[in-house]
Amino acid sequence: MLPRMDQMAAGDVLIGLESSGPHSNGYSLIRRVVERSGLSFSDPSPFGEASLGESLLAPTTIYVEAVKPVLGDILGLAHITGGGLTDNVPRMLPDGLVPEFDFGAWERPAVFTWLQETGGIEEAEMRRAFNCGIGLVLCVKPDAVMDVLTKLEPAGIPAHVIGQLAPA
Repeated sequence: MLPRMDQMAAGDVLIGLESSGPHSNGYSLIRRVVERSGLSFSDPSPFGEASLGESLLAPTTIYVEAVKPVLGDILGLAHITGGGLTDNVPRMLPDGLVPEFDFGAWERPAVFTWLQETGGIEEAEMRRAFNCGIGLVLCVKPDAVMDVLTKLEPAGIPAHVIGQLAPA
């Protein structure tokens, strides 16, 4: 059913659904950052209200119910797992197209800012290792964007236009 690569074209829009945190990815790097920070997992979180360990283990958002109403409207979808945004989204695209992200289109959750600053992680590595606040990316035709965003609202998972497809 997906992806519908034969229907994708430059100018198609990428919609990102927010993540609840790192989900289950990048934990080897996360453990190194925690070691570097000098904190223990039982210490208060510098970016959350619980302990550091509890904050880092926020349950992964499940997107199934959110996307059911839009399945007929989307051309592709990418769950942002290991490989982050930069490696996962291209997997749903046909040859000849690449994603162009607007990394300022959503607010990066504090956990990722803390990880980057504490770990001295370069931006390219953040985008490759983590979801950076976007757990699922949908590809839609430009004329479907508003309808898809409206249909996603009842699920309660914030969604943002985060980029578009461009020629490779």
